[in-house]
Amino acid sequence: MSVVWVILGFVLLVVGGEFLVRSSVALSFKFNISKMVIGMTVVSFATSVPELLVSLQAALTGSPAIAINNVIGSNIANIGLILGLTAMVGTIVVDKAFYKINWPVLMLFSMTLYYFLYNDNMLSFIEGFILFTGIVLFLIILIRNSKEASVSDGVDDSLSTISNFKISIWLLIGAASLYFGSEWLVDGAKGIAISLGVSEAVIGVSLIAIGTSVPELAASIIAALKQEKAISLGNLIGSNIFNIGSVLGLTAMVKPIPVTESQILSNDIFWMLGFTFILLPMVFIPKKFEITRAKGFFLVFAYSIFIVLIFTAK
Repeated sequence: MSVVWVILGFVLLVVGGEFLVRSSVALSFKFNISKMVIGMTVVSFATSVPELLVSLQAALTGSPAIAINNVIGSNIANIGLILGLTAMVGTIVVDKAFYKINWPVLMLFSMTLYYFLYNDNMLSFIEGFILFTGIVLFLIILIRNSKEASVSDGVDDSLSTISNFKISIWLLIGAASLYFGSEWLVDGAKGIAISLGVSEAVIGVSLIAIGTSVPELAASIIAALKQEKAISLGNLIGSNIFNIGSVLGLTAMVKPIPVTESQILSNDIFWMLGFTFILLPMVFIPKKFEITRAKGFFLVFAYSIFIVLIFTAK
């Protein structure tokens, strides 16, 4: 039965996330917010809501390991699984913003998260506030340094004509789907952890993390098959930054998150740091500014090793 709850939870999170993004963008148009700002702020936050609610639900129901590893696992999956598979479909061209802004900021957020957790085995309100403040500052810098014409925002112009009634319905559907989806997913994941005899940290960093990353995976693969240039390493890095800054930041501000399972600090977070770090040399060696099929295969292979090890480690 736990598997059923997990599947239903995943489905509702995908549906709820889609409705929330659409209604949020449509509402933003009503307030005459520029398309660039909508793409960089409203869409970014809206797409992080499923992960946010899963982490909040886990933290509030006594499963802090799931709350933390949902983010750590999602960040690993975004690079190892999603970026890897997308590159295997077609080479990804990397722009210079990668090493000038995106990668340094992601490493800073990742190292800061590690320090906060390692320092006292807790992500406190103050630390969550610092992470969330960091994401706000990052967005301000991005917006100031971006030009309307150069931003690949992925915002659907047709949403500017949606009626207020339809926006309200979408918001209600999105909110209800996300609420019940996060609740069912966390409850089902706990049941699976018990039945498999593994820790909640393992389920959080694998099953839940992959599940909350499925929409991004599907979108990236479809875009790659269509040979759309909108695919960028920056989008996935941005998602990872938001996971740490907004998801864990806001969750810790609502309820401080203790580190209850040692493998989070002794193993899982080092995999996240490793996948994040390896991106820099990978972008330059051997072929500059390209994530080739071979590099994509390497990432997926490394991710496969990670998954096998976390389930077989004693």
